[in-house]
Amino acid sequence: MNANDTGSRFSPRTRRRFASAAVIVGFFVVWEVACIAFNVKEIVLPRPTQVVSALITYAPAIWPHAVQTLSTTLVGFGLGILAGVFLGALIGSSRLAYDAGYPLLIGFSSIPKVALVPIFVLWFGAGTVPAILTAMIMSMFPIVVNVAAGLATTEPELEDVMRAWRASKLDILLNVGLPRTMPFFFASLKVSVTLAFVGVVIAETVASNRGIGNLMMIASSSFDVPLVFAGLLILAVMGVSLYAVFSLIESRAIGWAHRKDDLAIG
Repeated sequence: MNANDTGSRFSPRTRRRFASAAVIVGFFVVWEVACIAFNVKEIVLPRPTQVVSALITYAPAIWPHAVQTLSTTLVGFGLGILAGVFLGALIGSSRLAYDAGYPLLIGFSSIPKVALVPIFVLWFGAGTVPAILTAMIMSMFPIVVNVAAGLATTEPELEDVMRAWRASKLDILLNVGLPRTMPFFFASLKVSVTLAFVGVVIAETVASNRGIGNLMMIASSSFDVPLVFAGLLILAVMGVSLYAVFSLIESRAIGWAHRKDDLAIG
């Protein structure tokens, strides 16, 4: 049995997964070896083993903060989806709304979101609400843009056929426009969920006494760098997990929009 026969047993997707896992493991191995070889101090850059050790040691204290961050992110992200789909459908289906609303939306998105956190604190007080609003605002813009772009790419012929059957503009939007935006919509979700985590962590470092952001701020003030990196690791794992969930939903919901591996290779 030669190498080609062994490789032919695995599909291209399986080989890609093995390659991805090897790259990730190799990254942490190189990190560990480099820190040992160059005698890097823990306060500068802790080794992966030190980060995992801190994660295990402080697990009971970290768990409530992780749950707080995850729940806040999901709530803010959910509100961002609702607001993003509504605004994207409005902007993408109306030329007047596009001309009037899109410049305002771009201008608003250009404002650094960290500058909005103190305003939210003045309005709603310190706690969970500013973090939810920050996550909503940061995750909303990619959804608005992609939904509007998806509606803009709807073929005029399909709309003409629906009008020939006396369909209203709402019927065209619900039965033709929004289904055509699904690939754009799911692509935006995978980007927006990471932005939602960023928004929550920003707010937690400024205006909360719970959450991974607050935990990392306390750990950095006490120079506990492995604990800071443990918080970063938790955020990365949660972000990748939600990304994988949306990728799975996307493959089940709109698998027709993606080219199959065998067709791509053939």
